[in-house]
Amino acid sequence: MTTGFTVIRDNTPASAIPRGAVVAMGNFDGVHLGHRAVIEAALQMGKAHGKPALALTFEPHPRSFFSPSSPQFRLTDETNKLRLLAGTGLAGAVVMTFDKNRAGTSAQDFIHHDLIGRLGISGIAVGYDFHFGKGRVGSPSLLVAEAPRLGIEVDVQAHVDIDERPVSSSAIRMALAEGQIADATAMLGGPWFVTGEVIHGEKRGRDLGYPTANIRLDKNCGLKHGIYAVRVGRGSERIDGVASFGRRPTFDNGAPLLEVFLFDFKGDLYGNLLDVAFIGFIRDELKFDNIEALIRQMDDDSARAKAQLAAAADAFPKLGAID
Repeated sequence: MTTGFTVIRDNTPASAIPRGAVVAMGNFDGVHLGHRAVIEAALQMGKAHGKPALALTFEPHPRSFFSPSSPQFRLTDETNKLRLLAGTGLAGAVVMTFDKNRAGTSAQDFIHHDLIGRLGISGIAVGYDFHFGKGRVGSPSLLVAEAPRLGIEVDVQAHVDIDERPVSSSAIRMALAEGQIADATAMLGGPWFVTGEVIHGEKRGRDLGYPTANIRLDKNCGLKHGIYAVRVGRGSERIDGVASFGRRPTFDNGAPLLEVFLFDFKGDLYGNLLDVAFIGFIRDELKFDNIEALIRQMDDDSARAKAQLAAAADAFPKLGAID
């Protein structure tokens, strides 16, 4: 392995896998506070063992494999999940392909072949509710029971609560679907964000005095349609702005699109890859009777966005680089 955050995949040669590593195992969609508790446990265990700590995760998400016809709102795609994991202090990630073979592997075979045989782990941290193996038979209690015979350490993390509510990826999805950005941010431990390439749009914003960078989000994105205060990352650069996500009912009521107006920015962003972090919810998407009313509302939206962003001056996801 190199000194950076390295990704180990199914085809990675055994010689490139560090023996005796500690793994934090989970799906890690969103890398929220519950996931971070598991990761921190693995980091501490790795430090005690004098070994690197890795994430162990699965792609595609098992739910996508088992229910391909049911749309799934993922909080983070594979790349952004890895970028978030790289920002936690982990040495790398093991990404296992979740396919028919993986789904049919028994929990015991997974433990003995994958965890012990291929990875040669010395310890593992998991959440209290994580299951694995065919029929989801594998459980934290099974790992604990097997640990003495395998010679590994097992750490099972309890659920993390905020205001007596368990933190979970599904709870964060629900918060985003309701525009409850503050709740989602609290559970994630930082702003939820998306990444996308700036594409050409109808260029109406130019005529309105609000030229926008347009990004097409995943078709299964469940974010509430509305207006948001956002902070945009372009490489190491951070630019504040206000964004609309929705169907533009005043104009065409078309396919959902993220339209971002960047404050104090001039330049051509077409083809650029931007990270857009959602800092606050401003209002629902509305249909206006005339352009003048829309512009007045956009002026107000911008003022409110600037106030929210000023109150969250340093808010942005902690992302790491991937080798």
